[in-house]
This record gives sequence, structure tokens and C-alpha cells, in this order.
Amino acid sequence: MIRVRNLRLGLEEPREALLAKAAKKLRIDPSQVEDWKLIKRSLDARRKDDLHYVCAVALRLRGGEAAAIRRARSADVSAYEEAEYRLPRVCPELPPVVVGFGPAGMFAALALARAGARPIVIERGQDALRRQAAVEAFRAGGTLDPENNVQFGEGGAGTFSDGKLNTGIHDRRLGFVLREFAAHGAPESILYEAKPHIGTDILIHVVQSIRREILELGGQVCFGTRMERLLLEDGALRGVLLRDARGLRELACERLILAIGHSARDSFEALHAQGIPMEPKPFSMGVRIEHRQESIDRAQYGRARGTLPPADYALHLHLPDGESAYSFCMCPGGQVIAAASEAGGVVTNGMSESRRDGENANAALLVTLRPEDFPDKDVLGGMRWQRQIEQAAYACGGDDYRAPAQLVGDFLLGRASSGPGGVRPSYRPGVVWCDLRQVLPSRITDVLARALPALGEKLPGFAATDAVLTAPETRSSSPVRILRDGSLCSAVAGLYPCGEGAGYAGGISSAAVDGLRCAEALLKTLPPIDGTEGL
Repeated sequence: MIRVRNLRLGLEEPREALLAKAAKKLRIDPSQVEDWKLIKRSLDARRKDDLHYVCAVALRLRGGEAAAIRRARSADVSAYEEAEYRLPRVCPELPPVVVGFGPAGMFAALALARAGARPIVIERGQDALRRQAAVEAFRAGGTLDPENNVQFGEGGAGTFSDGKLNTGIHDRRLGFVLREFAAHGAPESILYEAKPHIGTDILIHVVQSIRREILELGGQVCFGTRMERLLLEDGALRGVLLRDARGLRELACERLILAIGHSARDSFEALHAQGIPMEPKPFSMGVRIEHRQESIDRAQYGRARGTLPPADYALHLHLPDGESAYSFCMCPGGQVIAAASEAGGVVTNGMSESRRDGENANAALLVTLRPEDFPDKDVLGGMRWQRQIEQAAYACGGDDYRAPAQLVGDFLLGRASSGPGGVRPSYRPGVVWCDLRQVLPSRITDVLARALPALGEKLPGFAATDAVLTAPETRSSSPVRILRDGSLCSAVAGLYPCGEGAGYAGGISSAAVDGLRCAEALLKTLPPIDGTEGL
């Protein structure tokens, strides 16, 4: 096939117009095209008076593709091949275990199941439907379930998010990840949008479909089951001690993918106590900032969006003294969600449904923190700092998990807020108006106070006086890294630290890719039964 890129498509032009545009760039008649598809589309909004899409397509000609590429004499024309994802077939005596069923664990288990390894998945939370019910009950003012919430359960923390799939990594496995999401129920648009997203309302069904395939291939998924500790012998993995509704039990295994997510603090503590090599790592904390979506639309498009998608943004600022602040996990038309997983702590996150049709836009506004910033300097110092901030937020809000909130204007003036302005906070079960300097450490608030005016110059209205800051956003990434070598294995033979919780990913797509990489590394230690080879 041939790829043709940098094709301009007007906002009102039909997608079919791309065929003629691509044929023109190839210097051929459209009748020579046997088949074609859109493979990339991004909105160019740099000039508010000239909004348009920039696209790339892949075409199959009836013949002479190499000659057509040469004749085009264009950097925008090249050969195109969709990489095939191949796995060996294996049949281990002991099925490998995957701990955690977020994106990393889910794709690791999917790859292992397709290879014939019959993986056993251990997930402390519940299946997506029971998890959805628990999350909604908590947001309505009910009791927090520490084992079944926004952080723990089928699909991981990403299930209750915007379902963003764009990532900064460049890996050949990304195409496979996107195709699998689409095959299991995500919209086809994720295969070509420059900023693909699924939405939590669809992700709920996608993760269940992936689980069903794993089960059909001979795998097992054990919900409501928590890893207590690893069973080790002479520096090698020999099993895992589990706790479920029936109590403690041992499961023999020699290979385990550890995809526990960034919020499994008791697991971090247990692994550290067992001497599993790990180190503190930089991560970020801050707040959620919330605006009216129509304000973001006008700032980005120069007008009401009309038929355009709800506008998003990505902001990053380096201050003169070397500190930095940035937006993360921006959720157009979304809501700020209660994301606690420990009793007595308040945590915020962002979530959007597939239509992104909510009144507000929100994003994390984060400050980069380094291990030397942590009050405690040991391996788990960052984790303890997260917990301290979450508990301070809980104390501010009372015993019903209301979140501390402040208007941007009041924050910049150093005074407590008493109520909302034009932006109604979306966090449930509600907010308590306050001065966030009484909740967050000065290491964070000082940077935010300096960064907000400068970010407002980058995006008009970002520092609007009635924008809402809701705190705290503490779970943007893992505060620790569980060490592994070039074979992706820990110093403990058979243990593969994986994904965001282990410090090797940041988001759904990169976590899924790391899950595949760890599954491939594990499969290399098993003899193939039919001579096939993986990537």
C-alpha cells in the first residue's frame, strides 16, 4: 500500500474527498485505486480563520505501487505496511500469573492467552459492572469501598477517565493496541484520530469484551483477590500468597507479571518489605482546574465550536528557576471525579464520556516533584506524601469526602473562596470552599501561583478568576519504580514489573504497550510448541 499524508480537508468536506486529493498528489486517476482508508486525521486550529483537518490515507493501487511512489516525487508519499503482531505458541506446565487487570495487565493477559499460556489474572477489585455501581454509589454520598473503586477493578484507573489513547511513545505495538480496542467495541475513529479517545461509558464494555476473549482462550480472571506477598526461594519466584473472600491461599507460579497500578500502596509496602528492588521516582501532584467548555472552545477555535469536537488543550510551562507546571489528562466536556481508594483521604481525577457533552472542561494542573522534594527520603517517601495530602484534604472537607475547592482569582489573591462564580464545580459528592494553601504544601501552591498567569497568556481564559481549582490531584503516576533489567525481569527470577504502577508507563496506551512487552519477554523464556516467533 501507499501512504499519502498532508492532505487538507475542509470542515464541511466529506471524507470521500480525500480520495481525489490523494490521487492528485500521486499523479494518478482515482480509478486506479483499488481500496483506501483514512489512517490519520488532526484538526489544525493554529489560525482561527482557517480551521481545517490535516489527513493521511493509505491506498492500494491496482498495480505498480512502487512506480507510483517514484513518479510522485513527494516527501508526502511513501510505502505503507501495517505491522502484523505475532506471538509464539507455548504450553507452560504452570500458567503464568498476571497481578492487576488495568491496561498493562489486561494486554499482557491477552497476549499470553493468545499464545496458549492460559494466564491466571489476579485483580483485587471487581468486574466492570459491579465496579461501576460501587463508583456511582460513592459519588452519590455512599461508603467508599477500598477494594472496589476508581483505582481498583476491571480496566484499572483508566476505565473511569476520558479514555485517552494518545501517547508520547513511539512503538510498533501501538497499532495493535488500537486495533484491539476497536475490535472489542471502541469506535473506529480511534484508528485515525490524532488524539483518540474512547470515553468511560464505552470503556466499561470494551474491557469486559477483552476479558471474555481471555476466558475463551483458557485464561482465568479472579476478581476480589488481593496479592499479599510473593513466595520466593533462592532468589526466584515460586508462588504468590493471595487473599480472597475465603481467606488466604497459595498459588504456585514461576512467572508473574506485576501490573498493580499506581495506587496499590499496600502492595508497594509488601514488596519493599520483601526486599524487591525499587527506587523513588519523580512524579507530579496538584489540582484539577475546571472551566466552562464553551470558554475553551472559543479560546481554541475563535468562535463557538458548532459541529467541531469539544476543544482540548495541552499546556506546559518552565519557570525561570527551573520549576515546571503542566496540564495533564485534559477532559473536554467532562467532570471531576472522586477517586479515593483509602478511607480518610480525598483524591480527584477527571472523566469524560464518549460524547464529551458535559458543561465543563477539566484537566489536572500539576507540579513536577523530585525525590529530593519528598519530606521522607526513603523509597516510599513519595507515596507517604501523597497520603498526607489526601488526608489533609479529607480533614478540610469533613467526613463525607467533599473536596477542597477555590476559585483561581481567590487563589492568586491569597484568600479563601466562599462559593462558585460562572463555573459550577462538577465534583461529587460536593466541594468545600476554602484556601487551598491550607491543604496543599507550599512546594506545590507556590509554583501554581506563579504558573497560572503565564499559562493564561498561552491559553486565553485559562487563569479566569471564576475557574475552579479542586484538590488534590495526587495519583497522576506512580511515586516508585520497581526495578527491572534489560530482559524486563526483576532481580527476582520470574518477576516482571510492568506498567504504570511499576514506573514504566503513563496512560492507557503506554501501559498496554508495556504489558505486551512484558508478555513477550515472559514468552521468550518458554519453548514454542510450533516454531513460531514473536515480534
